[in-house]
Amino acid sequence: MTEPPQPPNQPPTPSGYGHLPGPPQQAYGYPQQGENPYAGAPAHPLQPGYPPQPPTVPAYPAPGLQPPAPGTPGMPPKKKTTLLIAACVVSALVLGGAGYLAFGTGDQDPKQPVAQESGDAKPSGSPSVDDGDGSGPGGNQQTDLNAGRKQGEDKVLWLKTTKIDGPGAGVATQGQWVVGDTVAKIVGKTIKGYAVADGKEKWTITFPADVCGTTKRTTDDGKTVVLYEDGPSETANCNQLRMVDLKTGKEGWSKEVAKESAFDMFIDPSLAMTGDTVTVNRLTRATAFRISTGEKLFGSPSEGCVPGAYAAGNGKLIGVATCNDTDMTVEVQDADPVTGKKTWTYRLPKGWKVARVYGLDPIVLHLTNAGTKENSIVVLGPDGKQRTTLSGEGTFSTECSVSHDDSLQGCATAVVDAGTLYLPTKADLGKANEIVAFDLATGKAKWRVPAGEGRTLEPLKAANGQLIAYRKAEPDQGGEVVSIPAGGSTPTALLRHPSGPSAPIESSFYSPDVDYSDGRFFISTTRLLAQDKDEKLLMVFGK
Repeated sequence: MTEPPQPPNQPPTPSGYGHLPGPPQQAYGYPQQGENPYAGAPAHPLQPGYPPQPPTVPAYPAPGLQPPAPGTPGMPPKKKTTLLIAACVVSALVLGGAGYLAFGTGDQDPKQPVAQESGDAKPSGSPSVDDGDGSGPGGNQQTDLNAGRKQGEDKVLWLKTTKIDGPGAGVATQGQWVVGDTVAKIVGKTIKGYAVADGKEKWTITFPADVCGTTKRTTDDGKTVVLYEDGPSETANCNQLRMVDLKTGKEGWSKEVAKESAFDMFIDPSLAMTGDTVTVNRLTRATAFRISTGEKLFGSPSEGCVPGAYAAGNGKLIGVATCNDTDMTVEVQDADPVTGKKTWTYRLPKGWKVARVYGLDPIVLHLTNAGTKENSIVVLGPDGKQRTTLSGEGTFSTECSVSHDDSLQGCATAVVDAGTLYLPTKADLGKANEIVAFDLATGKAKWRVPAGEGRTLEPLKAANGQLIAYRKAEPDQGGEVVSIPAGGSTPTALLRHPSGPSAPIESSFYSPDVDYSDGRFFISTTRLLAQDKDEKLLMVFGK
């Protein structure tokens, strides 16, 4: 493959990168005009009918069953057409080979029992008193999910189910936070806090309309910010901002996010947080607010290269901007979290966009080119200059759920820590995948750890030189939380989930939210069928 000429300080087109069949990945910055991978669909954000819809993806196929036909209940609602764009097709990095991303397993509920808490050693945190209303682990017990536990297996601490009646498209439940002794979960327009020890409900916050934007980040004292719609109508805008305290269940300030210009459209809104700053990102503009007070800090400039999204973390903020030139070039900028002022810029070559930001210290960018269907992962230094480009063998994937997290830092199972990027290879049905660790200084793979026969490993987080990963459950085998040493040697099991009645439930969570905190593993669904039947919502494992 002949490499095109590269402007100074630009990412090279990596030889050996495969071509992705089907629609391209979602990327930040305007789509390149010219070849349209969506046949007959508008290629420009300001043309009527944009964005084009991705292929229909089944929301809840049961394990072992064929996916339902398009239009089946459980699909995302049509009112969210503007929110469900090509990012659901996912960013898939292909290094050294062609491939595509599979969307994972289904999420149709088997009969849902209520977990019975075992009498073994108690986790940290004080269990709440069960008042006998059926919502705690002591109420309406149907099946002991820990029955027949094998030697060495840990246990289900509790399972939370819910029974709601909603629209035919189902109800979004994306959003899960673990803060101290509380785990908070969104269902539609409600956030509920549960005790991590036993699942007893601690508090409820109900918004005027559906929650439509979240960030997994919180402040050090457990606060976060969410977006919700300005009404229940089909044409509602996702422009209402509210701060909430996830430890206490108390609501803070609220405000409407004003338009920055006549062309400011609240399409694909998302949030990014660092320190005391939260940014509200959308199609062409972004606005920053102070988390503690709700004060507006800065907005996008009216001319030049205009950021439509920011990525945040580690006290840093970087923006992805579209430049007002004939090629609609994309530029990455650093930004002061309080003033928004930039000190460096990194201009991408024509046709390249930013699909994801994997890390900010150092800055690790996943770039895509829709025209050539190429991918590249580049590493920038603190001055915005390119340090290296990753290369390796295999097909690498970052999943995005149907319920959709289209933020710069969303849809990713990639983890960055201490100069290393951990990426999972694509998991083919019935075949094991592996996690590959890349040295961000050299761009080369350091080690590869296989998941084991027929299993799938997914990075969760990295700390103290070790990677924490989730070996996904199978219908007849519980999942595991494992620790992989810095050198990539044999993983050590931190939790072994039981393989009895709980395994088919754990394995059927579709594109779930997952967390590992204080020795517990949390897994929750990101969409409910909402057909007035019991459905699993949140499941917790521990010692």
